[in-house]
Amino acid sequence: MRAMRVYEPGVPPLAFAQMLNSSVIDSEAAARFRTVMAREGTDETALLARDQQAPVRWFREVYPDLDSAQATQLGFAFAEHSQLTSFGPLSVPLVSAGSVAEVVELLAFLPLISTALHPHVHPNGSGLTIGLTAHTRDPDLDRLVIAYGGSTVLRLLDLLAGTLPSVTLYLEWPAPASAAGWEQSRGGRVVFDAPTSYVQAPQDALEEVCRFADPVAYRVAIADLRTALERHHGTISFAERVRVLLEEDPGEAHSARVADKLSVSTSTLKRRLAEEGTTFRDVRESWLREQAIARLLDPTATISQVAADLAYSDLSNFSHAFKRWIGQSPSQFRHTKGRVRRRGMPNV
Repeated sequence: MRAMRVYEPGVPPLAFAQMLNSSVIDSEAAARFRTVMAREGTDETALLARDQQAPVRWFREVYPDLDSAQATQLGFAFAEHSQLTSFGPLSVPLVSAGSVAEVVELLAFLPLISTALHPHVHPNGSGLTIGLTAHTRDPDLDRLVIAYGGSTVLRLLDLLAGTLPSVTLYLEWPAPASAAGWEQSRGGRVVFDAPTSYVQAPQDALEEVCRFADPVAYRVAIADLRTALERHHGTISFAERVRVLLEEDPGEAHSARVADKLSVSTSTLKRRLAEEGTTFRDVRESWLREQAIARLLDPTATISQVAADLAYSDLSNFSHAFKRWIGQSPSQFRHTKGRVRRRGMPNV
């Protein structure tokens, strides 16, 4: 029997169980999932009882030939079968949220139910940009996770506040043929070939009132979530701890300073990150890339301001780093982003 790994990207156990018993998964694929679970000494009941996330890597084992098109299709299909009850401790505050803005606030607590998707929310002059990043170390699984997460956000908002035509999901890969029907069902609110993956929510949408608002239940649930997240921070991976410190201070450029704040030696930090399949440099570069892209999506922020926010003392250094990450300069990226927005985002 093979043990499940510690600190690996996963999805909420109830959402996984619902998916496994839905029409999205054919009987052969469901049987393969259960074979993988049995090998690792677990099953649906055990996952739910332990509130244990289902590892995303299982999808690669069940679908060994998974490619971008199939990953996108599966992500969309899984989102269509997600229920408001699927998200554990986030379910009550989701239902009781008073506005779309309060729903979005709950993304800060996503680590409690899934370590596969990393949303990063950035307010700007026109509303909010919600960057979507997955860290499965498998490009196709990343796309499955992002397609699932992004389309789930749209679906939840539709359920809670009614259809919001100005909220749009942008995905950074080409559209598969199978996506046409799903795009149509979402009123053209899915745009492919974007410079990065994100959800754009303008200010008017954030102010929309939700159907089942219950301020008291929401406040109580938020207080419970904050307590749970504080406990959770003691059990997260070292890579996530590094990311938290970078959030607090983007100037934490040196592993020695981060190791000191984590009360470990530099060699221990290096070893623990290696055990998780990454390095300090990789974590920091990934975080900087995410933050830079999200900030550049805000047209009210200058490129110099973005560079300064990310602790770059020299604009040239930031521009070189950004071009290394995505193959475009910051100004080229903004030009490309503008073309995508005009082509795919109606009435904004």
